[in-house]
Amino acid sequence: MASLKDMRVRLASTKATQKITKAMQMVAASKLRRAQVAAEAARPFAERMDRVLGNIAAGVAGSDSAPRLLAGTGDDKVHLLVVCTAERGLCGAFNSSIVRLARERINALVAQGKEVKILCVGRKGADQLRRVYGKYIIEVVELRGVKQIGFAQAQMVSDKIIARFDNNEFDVATVFFSRFKSVISQIPTALQVIPPVFEPVVKEAGASAAYEYEPEEEEILGDLLPRNLSIQVFRALLENAASEQGARMSAMDNATRNAGEMIRKQTLTYNRTRQAMITKELIEIISGAEAL
Repeated sequence: MASLKDMRVRLASTKATQKITKAMQMVAASKLRRAQVAAEAARPFAERMDRVLGNIAAGVAGSDSAPRLLAGTGDDKVHLLVVCTAERGLCGAFNSSIVRLARERINALVAQGKEVKILCVGRKGADQLRRVYGKYIIEVVELRGVKQIGFAQAQMVSDKIIARFDNNEFDVATVFFSRFKSVISQIPTALQVIPPVFEPVVKEAGASAAYEYEPEEEEILGDLLPRNLSIQVFRALLENAASEQGARMSAMDNATRNAGEMIRKQTLTYNRTRQAMITKELIEIISGAEAL
């Protein structure tokens, strides 16, 4: 049985841990608001950009002059999986849920005889995937020193993707991230970016006007497709940032509650043990007095 001193040390340690988890919860809550606003502000622009490109791409679909980023290589033998996770842990199942979705895709592609390459954005995803799929990882992009995600980081990642595509290193590229829904709900998402998959164009009744583009559609797409890739990666990083803070806030709240329950049980055990020792000493004193 542990001594009273050991119990006091354990109780003090649990209280210190509770203070740390409470502080981390408050920090995550303060960062969440800013990250959530940024993620929600990026959604309309990214969705509108995707819709506009979908309308333009519909006019050159199947054409021999279609940009390579739109048409792809004409094959799907080599797949590049861009797995975006966090640089730090202590955020619940945020990282593992994204990695789990990527693992399912990897296993499915390997079962089909496809070649898989992995580009990890974030240290935690690379650490988890390296245990089993280390041979597929071709590069790890760490954003540990970045305090706030900006478009420069998304541009850097998209440039790496385009450079590898231009070197014929893969046929299809898919970005994995976690879409922010609420503090307690983040949705792991896989988005194919090369060749891009656009929402089907819905033609409204009476709205069959033909549009002429200046310059031609191919030239417009040649300029906008790389920009759209950067925007989609930027959106994924912003969604990840908001999801990470939401998951960390929820995880630290649960940890604080669990620490409080442990403190209650440890305090109860300490008081009972102390009372038992006092009672035992009193019995020994009374027994010694009666013996005299």
